[in-house]
Amino acid sequence: MSAALDHLVVAAATLDEGVAWCEATLGITPGPGGQHALMGTHNRLFSIASADFPLAYFEIIAIDPAAPAPGRRRWFDMDDQGLQARQRREGPQLVHWVARVDDARSAVAALRTHGVDRGEVIAASRPTPQGLLQWQITVRPDGQRLFDGLLPTLIQWGAVHPAAAMPASGITLAALELQHPRAEALNAAGEALELVPLRARQGPARLSARLRTPSGVLDIVSGG
Repeated sequence: MSAALDHLVVAAATLDEGVAWCEATLGITPGPGGQHALMGTHNRLFSIASADFPLAYFEIIAIDPAAPAPGRRRWFDMDDQGLQARQRREGPQLVHWVARVDDARSAVAALRTHGVDRGEVIAASRPTPQGLLQWQITVRPDGQRLFDGLLPTLIQWGAVHPAAAMPASGITLAALELQHPRAEALNAAGEALELVPLRARQGPARLSARLRTPSGVLDIVSGG
């Protein structure tokens, strides 16, 4: 059941704010994304693939004001009032990451043996110029990320992975570091998914992505 980092998630109050943050912070304009009718969100994307993290990409996501409200809580805690307040106060921020698995239902079952309810596996899709992009993803009814965003959402892609059509951005992922007060429980969940190389340290909750950029190495840290 080996799982691998798929993408990082930066949430923004608006997609325009997310694009402006990316340009100011990383020095690039993110590539196109699309709309998620199921969740009433939209995104922009760019590749951060590296030798250690092949197919990795960066997602900037926001609630789509033009879309009808979904009949359920949105993914990634995007309906959480506390998270929304932080976005308004502090701007776009790294909030989560997503892990790629071959069998999402088996992965969810493995987590349940450790007392972790990662949520139901739902089918999602969005149109792209290359055709319909399809995937299965874990979303809890309450939309929670779990472990302050450090336990990944699980995704199982269909025939096509979106990173296959992404050009190199000039930015690559060097490392992802996890720190959490419940590090032992988080690591047990990671081992159930065979995410052994990514182990959390004990300490205040923090997700940190080390990126290699044309201007040097930059750490993007959750919560700011």
